[in-house]
Amino acid sequence: MTQQQPKIVLVRGDITEQQVDAVVNAANSSLLGGGGVDGAIHRRGGPAILAECRDLRASHYGKGLPTGQAVATTAGHLPAGHVIHTVGPVWSREQDRSDLLASCYRESLRVARELGAGTVAFPAISTGIYGWPMDDGARIAVHTVRAEAGPPVAEVRFVLFDDRAYEEFAAVLAAEG
Repeated sequence: MTQQQPKIVLVRGDITEQQVDAVVNAANSSLLGGGGVDGAIHRRGGPAILAECRDLRASHYGKGLPTGQAVATTAGHLPAGHVIHTVGPVWSREQDRSDLLASCYRESLRVARELGAGTVAFPAISTGIYGWPMDDGARIAVHTVRAEAGPPVAEVRFVLFDDRAYEEFAAVLAAEG
């Protein structure tokens, strides 16, 4: 029996505006907000997200969320059902951390399935301040989602903040047919 592939959609825009079952946050390990996507999700989602993140820090993740892992909270005021927080790796010339980046997508999809999410929106994890090259980040994201997504996830959106990111993800999808 073959697993049904989710529909992959590229969106040029703001991830905090996506009406999906789960939006993925490129979080830092503290889970307490930050810059980029993380800061935008916490600002738009409001204090309920931060409150649940603090509860997670006080219980299961006292030392923070490990890189490559994922955990869900409420979405607060976001038009999504849940926020799935994942911590991407910082890119390094000296060390191949591709497995950790793939784990962010894999673990986020695992959490999405546990939540019963049919639609999931991802940012381009680690390609901002963490320095991951956009072309490689797009390749890892698309390959991992194609390999790991399954029911009930029927649609995965890559929500890309600028034209360059959109073009890199579009190129990966076009190359693979």
